[in-house]
This record gives sequence, C-alpha cells and structure tokens, in this order.
Amino acid sequence: MKPAIRTPDVRRVVVLFPSGLTLANLFFGVFAIVTASRGDYARAGWYVMFGGVADALDGRVARATNSGGRFGEELDSLVDAITFGLAPALIMYFAVLNREGWDWFWCFLFAACAVLRLARFNIEQAGTAKSYFQGLPSPAAGITLATYYWFSQSPLYAETNVANWPWHQMLRMVMAVLSFLMISNVPYPVLPNVGLRSRAGVAGLAVVVLGIALLIFGQNEYFFPIAVLYVSFGLVRATALGLIERRQNVGGGWIPGGRRAEDVAIDEHVGGEERAHRRRRRRRRSSSQRLDREDRPSREIPGDSPSASSPPPPPPPPPHSGAPRP
Repeated sequence: MKPAIRTPDVRRVVVLFPSGLTLANLFFGVFAIVTASRGDYARAGWYVMFGGVADALDGRVARATNSGGRFGEELDSLVDAITFGLAPALIMYFAVLNREGWDWFWCFLFAACAVLRLARFNIEQAGTAKSYFQGLPSPAAGITLATYYWFSQSPLYAETNVANWPWHQMLRMVMAVLSFLMISNVPYPVLPNVGLRSRAGVAGLAVVVLGIALLIFGQNEYFFPIAVLYVSFGLVRATALGLIERRQNVGGGWIPGGRRAEDVAIDEHVGGEERAHRRRRRRRRSSSQRLDREDRPSREIPGDSPSASSPPPPPPPPPHSGAPRP
C-alpha cells in the first residue's frame, strides 16, 4: 500500500507569500548596502528600486488574499526602515559623506526621520483604508535619495539650473528636505491601484508603463525628476490649501486662534440660549417639587396621635326632663 501523499496547505502558503515579498524587500535593502560599500553606487540604487517594487506588492497581495495582520504590518515597517531609511543614507555615505568629519550626521538624520515616520504610521494609519499619507512616505523618500546619484552623474544635471552647484553639496540639501517632509504633516496621496475601471487606476497604469519604459531604454536619470514631482506635488498642494483656508477665514472676520467672528457670535448665542433653557428647567423642577410636597398627605407617627396616647372622653350625661321629685 502506497503511503498517502500529503498535499500542501494552500492557506499557509497564501499567508506566507506576502511575508516572503517583505523579506525580499529586506534582501534588496541589505544587498544595496553591501554593493555601495564595494563602490558600485549606481547598482545599489537599482536594489533600492527593486525593494520598492517588493514593498508595493506585499501589501496588495496581503489585501487580495485577505491574509494581512499585525505581524505583517510590523514586519513591513521594520524592513522599510532598513531598505528606505538606512540603505539610501549609506549609499550616499559611501559615495560622498565619508570624506569629512561630521558629514555622516546627515545619514543619521535621514535614517532617524525614516524610523520616526514609520513609528507614527504604525500608530495612526497602519491597517486602515487611506487615500493619503501623513507626511512623505519613507519608500518615496528612500527611492528619491537613491536615484539622486543617477541624476547627478548624467548630462541632465549639467543642463539644469543647478549645474553651478556641485552635486555633493546639493546632496545635503536633498537629504535635509526629505528628512523634514517625512516627519511633517504634509498629506501625500496614495498611489492608485493599476486598472482600467477608473481614472485613478488608469493613472496608476500610466506610472507603471512609464517606469518600465525608462528601464527598457536605460533612462535612469529621469527617475529622480519624477520622484521630485511627487514630493513637490504634496508640498505645493498643502501650501495652496492652507492659503485658501486662511483667506476664507480672513474674509469672514478671522480672529487670533483661527476662529471667525461669526462663529464666535453663534457660539455665544447658542450658549446663552442653553443657559436660559437650563434656568427654565430648574424653575419648573423646583415648582413641581413644591407642589408635590403640598399635595402629599401628612403621615402620622404611631404613638404621637392623641387617640393613641389618651383614653377616649366619657359620654355626655343624658338630658334632664325636669326637676327631681321630693
């Protein structure tokens, strides 16, 4: 008799597949650090990009297979801290920032802000449906920094207005801006899912097709300008919305504290009505309690009534009909 062949647990495979993609993200992050330490900074940037692809797929696979959980969320954040926080910073360290005394501090600043960003994400937005991120996502910041080396070594950098500024000095400003945006409250839109049923899906498909085309034709220097467009979009949008909201408040009689004059008048009017209503209720309650006390029959305590403490009075004498006889 042949032994029974054990069939694999499909459910277990489905659950482990998103975690496998997350670990692939970690593999590319560590490989990027190793490659940068060997002096191949351009290839190290590729590995950070591959980590971004794995990071984009693990969440979508987990939602599609309904296998997401707290373990996957925590694992994803820990891996993102390495692939998009530490790896891009060390690429720039091995490329530029290891030549002077305290330049490595920029690497610490970038990695620290990435870790703080991920910790805040786990508390506020992890595991919830969202249409925007609070602060620049760490994958976007890491990919932007990793692709900066491609852009700085291409003729496109020399053709821009920043050609007179050496790229290794420009690097410090790029790292400072990205670090600040990661821990800021600037809202950044979530990249839409790929599809043809909605405009957002078509936009996501266009982004994927554009990225594949740039990879095929070897136009690596254009990845950094595209990433800068995303970074700038969130910043400009937040600034414009803030100015519009402030203008509306000023037009309606803005006062210090961010409240309009008519809002304060409404609050005072509503508060006055509420206080008057409370006084009327208090008066009605006191008058009703007073009427209840007046209508309530008085209770007699046993032993205190006159009938219980003294005997009944004697009956009156009978009436006399006349004078007595002798």
